[in-house]
Amino acid sequence: QVQLVESGGGLAQPGGSLRLSCAASGRIFSINAMGWYRQVPGKQRELVAVSTRDGSTNYADSVKGRFTVSRDNAKKTVYLQMNNLKPEDTAVYYCNADVTLTTITRGDYWGQGTQVIVSL
Repeated sequence: QVQLVESGGGLAQPGGSLRLSCAASGRIFSINAMGWYRQVPGKQRELVAVSTRDGSTNYADSVKGRFTVSRDNAKKTVYLQMNNLKPEDTAVYYCNADVTLTTITRGDYWGQGTQVIVSL
């Protein structure tokens, strides 16, 4: 019953910016960690940025200083502001959420992914 819907992907030029958003809906009591992963064909899915409910964040070394993850708990939404994009950032970006359905039920959920292409 949990659904994560990403938006904001698309085409950007090197040095440009994109802002991704992911809204969670459904039978959700609360969300702990919420963030972004990315994957290119033939490679492992990797963590990009994650935000916990208390505001702590973690970033992949490759995006530190360029990407910012934030969240709006009231809207159950996480954002990824991507600045100074590089061709190496091209990937499908997946939203992930650690969701508490009840006080004793918790699970990991994924969105469908949104394509980000950074190219001239």
